[in-house]
Amino acid sequence: MIEIAFLLIIVGLIVGIPVPFTFLGVSAFLIFTLNLDPSFLLPYAFREVSSVVLLTIPLFILIGGLMERGGIGSTLVDWVDVFVGKIRGGLGIVAIVSCAIFGSVTGSAVATCSAIGSIMFPQLRANGYPRGYCAALIANAAVIGILIPPSAIMILYAWIGGQSVLACFLATVVPGIILVILLSIINMIMLRKNKTIKIRDKSNIKDDFILFGKKGYRAIPALLMPVIVLGGIYGGFMTPTEAGAVGVVYAIPVGFLIYKGLTGRKFFDSLVSTATTTGVIMLMLFAMMMLSRVFIMEDLPRTILGHLTAISENEIVLLIMLNIFMIIIGMIMDDVSAVLLTTPILLPVAILIGIHPVHFAAILGVNLKMGNVTPPTAPLLYLSAKLGDSNVSEMIVPSTYMILFGWVPTLIITTYVPEVAMFLPRVILGISY
Repeated sequence: MIEIAFLLIIVGLIVGIPVPFTFLGVSAFLIFTLNLDPSFLLPYAFREVSSVVLLTIPLFILIGGLMERGGIGSTLVDWVDVFVGKIRGGLGIVAIVSCAIFGSVTGSAVATCSAIGSIMFPQLRANGYPRGYCAALIANAAVIGILIPPSAIMILYAWIGGQSVLACFLATVVPGIILVILLSIINMIMLRKNKTIKIRDKSNIKDDFILFGKKGYRAIPALLMPVIVLGGIYGGFMTPTEAGAVGVVYAIPVGFLIYKGLTGRKFFDSLVSTATTTGVIMLMLFAMMMLSRVFIMEDLPRTILGHLTAISENEIVLLIMLNIFMIIIGMIMDDVSAVLLTTPILLPVAILIGIHPVHFAAILGVNLKMGNVTPPTAPLLYLSAKLGDSNVSEMIVPSTYMILFGWVPTLIITTYVPEVAMFLPRVILGISY
């Protein structure tokens, strides 16, 4: 019966039933078919979603909205451009780094794609970048920031899996940096012979320093955002929830008074968007808590492991199958829904085959993010195509190169070299593998 319920989830998501209703419907199906007592499951789900840790999610969503509408993203782009604007393909690196910085603070790939895309698409096209390439680059880069903390999906993973939020944040830092480097290299190689791309005029070193100083000075308030948020968390001065609250308080005057991108209307829109998104997430959490409780009671993780080991008992093969499953989930679901579904099911399986929960956090993060840009579904590719006024067909080839030579190597390294994920948690928090 549990296998049927799991199949119903996949089918419901594929046919387009809203995620909260899918989870609630399957929960109701299991309650009636397994003759479970709802009076036991409902209080359990309510107690689980009453966690203070979950306050972090709406706070970071609000930070993303304020940054997107407050003019902070364009300032970061202008400053990063000083470093690489004279290199062929340098503006592409600007887009990648800007997405990494912006996404790390907002914790949202969609917000990053919307904010940085709206800034970079006109500049990239004006400088001769192919339209389809621009859209593919922004789509692939927009999800990098989710790997560089703070990340909303890592907060959810840590909460569901009973892990340290800070440890999960640290686990994805090195994979995120690796991906930034690989995508930057791929960008340079793919554009090295493209003569239509314009580069910024050469100037002397003195002028560069002056420009760097001017744009750097203007970018200080924007750059202080990650310093305050991340510094507070890693320095032990603030919990992630407190850091999110401080980030919101900081972003409001910066957006209104310094960059002047925020208006009363935009601020209200940010609040409404945050409230709407949070309401959907909390409904999904409530339903998923009931569902995951039933899954654990019926020992679904061990059932899945039994099916996998029937194919092979080799750890390398088992990890390949888990990775493929997570990529597929990432292709058909949004980040939050994917984490809610995969963590309670696959984390116990990973532990049974000897994977540390913090290491699995990095594996899960890379997988789900790669699924967002992997055809045929690739939800972020479609968003980027719409924002960049491009056909998805024009994006397939460049995006495939980025996946094969950027995402896949990062996933392989993260999966089979545990130290990539465990180095920072071990050094900073003393977590042993």
